[in-house]
Amino acid sequence: MQTLETKLNLENGTYLPLMEEFYTIQGEGNYTGTAAYFIRLGGCDVGCHWCDVKESWDENLHPLTSVETIVTNAKLNGKLAVITGGEPLMWNLNKLTESLQSEGIQTNMETSGAYELSGSWDWICLSPKKTKLPTQSVYDAAHELKVIIYNHNDFKFAEEQASKVNDKAVLFLQPEWSKSEEMLPFIIDYVKNNPKWRISLQTHKYLDIP
Repeated sequence: MQTLETKLNLENGTYLPLMEEFYTIQGEGNYTGTAAYFIRLGGCDVGCHWCDVKESWDENLHPLTSVETIVTNAKLNGKLAVITGGEPLMWNLNKLTESLQSEGIQTNMETSGAYELSGSWDWICLSPKKTKLPTQSVYDAAHELKVIIYNHNDFKFAEEQASKVNDKAVLFLQPEWSKSEEMLPFIIDYVKNNPKWRISLQTHKYLDIP
């Protein structure tokens, strides 16, 4: 059971449930191939059945860590931080992003958009899920829309989401990893016929890195 102090720390964003931090190469979307320090926060209620980090879902399994500590670690690992989860927008990210940016660190986020936007962002990758659709605040602010293609119905979902996101967002289709071999030929044909879309691949898995 959370204490009052714990609740306040979460509400004001001075502490966050930290699952893991690691320095690697961004494998997906617009920043593919770029060195990035990943900050993975615990907590998610979106519930994608194909999620490859289900251990992130229960925030109670991950230690509450001060923003000061997180930023100190990030300063040692390049100039680009990617905040991900779990679903990072479950938490108040104002203090984290402001603190990172004050140290000259770029703030990128990967989110389903299921919660209202908080934080100051240089780049937002919106990857919407059918189980819990994005809020308008994230549709409006997204720099990138990345839709995961698991089956043929997801192409329709992708177009529905593209119609809701702002008109400056870069559009990506990405095969779900376990379905890549099956779905990639269809994605290639779709992008050729609908060139507003680009293809994103999970290149970090091909490279065998985190």
